[in-house]
Amino acid sequence: MTTPALLPLSGRRIPTLSPGAASFPHHRATLRLSEKFILLLILSAFITLCFGAFFFLPDNSKHKRFDLASASMSGLISQSPAPSLSPPPSPSPSPSEPFSFTVVAPPPLTCPLVVSLPQMMKHAWDSYRQYGWGHNELKPLAKKGHSTNIFGNSQLGATIVDALDTLYIMGLHDEFKDGQEWIEQNLDFGVNAEVSVFEVNIRFIGGLLAAYYLSGQEVFKLKAVQLAEKLLPAFNTPTGIPWAMVNLKSGVGRNWGWASAGSSILAEFGTLHMEFVHLTYLTGNPAYYQKVMHIRKLLAKMDRPNGLYPNYLNPRTGRWGQHHTSVGGLGDSFYEYLLKAWLMSDKTDTEARKTYDDAIEAIERHLIRKSNGGLTFIGEWKNGHLERKMGHLACFAGGMFALGADGSPDDKAGHYLQLGAEILGPEAFKFDSGLEAVAVRQNEKYYILRPEVIETYWYMWRFTHDPKYRQWGWEAAQAIDKYCRVSGGFSGVKDVYSSNPTYDDVQQSFFLAETLKYLYLLFSSDDLMPFESWVFNTEAHPLPVLHLGNFTLPGSEPAQR
Repeated sequence: MTTPALLPLSGRRIPTLSPGAASFPHHRATLRLSEKFILLLILSAFITLCFGAFFFLPDNSKHKRFDLASASMSGLISQSPAPSLSPPPSPSPSPSEPFSFTVVAPPPLTCPLVVSLPQMMKHAWDSYRQYGWGHNELKPLAKKGHSTNIFGNSQLGATIVDALDTLYIMGLHDEFKDGQEWIEQNLDFGVNAEVSVFEVNIRFIGGLLAAYYLSGQEVFKLKAVQLAEKLLPAFNTPTGIPWAMVNLKSGVGRNWGWASAGSSILAEFGTLHMEFVHLTYLTGNPAYYQKVMHIRKLLAKMDRPNGLYPNYLNPRTGRWGQHHTSVGGLGDSFYEYLLKAWLMSDKTDTEARKTYDDAIEAIERHLIRKSNGGLTFIGEWKNGHLERKMGHLACFAGGMFALGADGSPDDKAGHYLQLGAEILGPEAFKFDSGLEAVAVRQNEKYYILRPEVIETYWYMWRFTHDPKYRQWGWEAAQAIDKYCRVSGGFSGVKDVYSSNPTYDDVQQSFFLAETLKYLYLLFSSDDLMPFESWVFNTEAHPLPVLHLGNFTLPGSEPAQR
C-alpha cells in the first residue's frame, strides 16, 4: 500500500515529512562518499538531533509550562513571551471592558525546516485579501472568490469573520484592523439570501462574539446580535426545532431535501447553545437562551434507541427520522456542546453534564470498537447494526473525551483520557473486510484542510504534555505547508495517497479559523487561552467561561410554549 502523503489512515498520526528527512536519503553501506558529503551528513545528523531533543526531552515539572520563547524552533511562533489573557470580567449583562491581551508579531523564518505558523496565516490571509476580498472563501488556484450554498447567494465575507480571532491571537493586528474595517463598512445581514443556520451561527456569531471578547470593539457585538435576530425565525416550527436553512430577509425556513424526509439534523440544531447563551448574557434578551433550552428539554423527553441519539429529527412531528447515529458528520458537535455547555457555565450546568455522560456511555457501549490490528475507532449505527467506518470529523472526539475526563462519573477520568489518546485518525476510512483504517473510495481520500485531528493533538498536549503530540503537530504543519500551499493560498487535495496531489482549489474559511489556530496553540504556552477561562466553540472561536455566581441569565426559568 502506498504511504499517504498528508493524512493519517491509521488514526494514530500523520505520516509525513519529519524534520531532517530531506537530508537523509537512504544509501547502501558499500557506497563511497566524498569527505564533503560525510561532513554534511554529520552536520545534518547534529541538526536532526537538536530538533528531536526539542520534542522528546521529558517535561520535568507539572507546573512549569513549556514556552517556545526559549526554544530553538523560533520561527514557528513569536520569540516574545507567550501572550496571555486575563480572566473574563465579572458577570454583567453587557461587559464593557476589553480583555487585557498583548501579542508581538512573529519574527521572520530562521531555518528552512521551520514552518512559521503566523507566516502561513499571513499567506492564507494575504492571498484572500488580494484575490477574494469580501467573498466568502477563496479559490487559490483560479485566484478568485468562492462560495457554497451554506452561505446562500450573497458575499458575506465568511473568511474575514472566521479568521478575526486567529489574527488577533497571532498578533497580526494590521490584518485584524483590515477585517474590522470591512465588517464595519460592508457586512450586511439584510440581504435576500438563504443560509445555513448552523454554519452562520458557528462561523459568524461565534467569530464575531470571540472578536468582541478579545478586542472589546462594540461593532462585533452589534453585528452578532443583528445576525442572531435574523436567525430567530428559523425556530418557528411546530416543535421549536429550527429549520436547517433560513432566508435572512424573509425569515422563511426549510430543511435540506436529502435529510431523511425533511428532517432537521442533530449536529445542526444541537450546536447553538454556546453562542445563544452568550447572546442572552450580553443583551439581556431571554429569547436566545429559551430557544436552546427548549431543544434540550424536548430531546430529554424522547425515547432513544439503545440510549443513542439518531441524527435526524422531524421539526413538524417531533419524531426521529432514519435511525442513523454517528459521532462524525451529522451528530458530532451535538455531543461536544453538551460538554462545553457545562464547562462554559463554570461547571454549574449539571443537566448538560449528565446528558453528556449518558450519551458517551451509550456511544462507548455500541459504537466504539477495536480493529483486528488494535486500532480504536468510532463506528456508525445504521438501522440496527454497526457500520465499521469512521470519518475524519469523528477524530475531534479524542479531544472531547480528554476535555470531558475531569468530572467523569465513577472515577473514569483516566479511562476517558486514555480513550481520547487512542482515537486519532482522509475523510473516511474503514475497518472491515481485512482493512485497517484504509480509505477505499476515491471520494474518501481527500483532505480539505480540516482541523479535527490537530484539535485533538492540542487537547491531548494540554492534558498530558506528552511530546509526541507536538511532534505529530509539527509534521502536520510541514505536510500542509508542503502539499497544500499554492501561490494563491492553501488548497485541499483530492488524494492523500499521492505525493503529487490534485488540488480541489478551495481555501476553506475554517482553515484560518481552526486548523492554523489549533497548530499555533499547540506550540504556545498553556497560559495562552487557558481552559479555566475559555471554551472554544466548534469553529474554534473562544468564548469566556461565565462565572455567573448569583447572577441569573434572563429567561433561565423554564421556557413556556
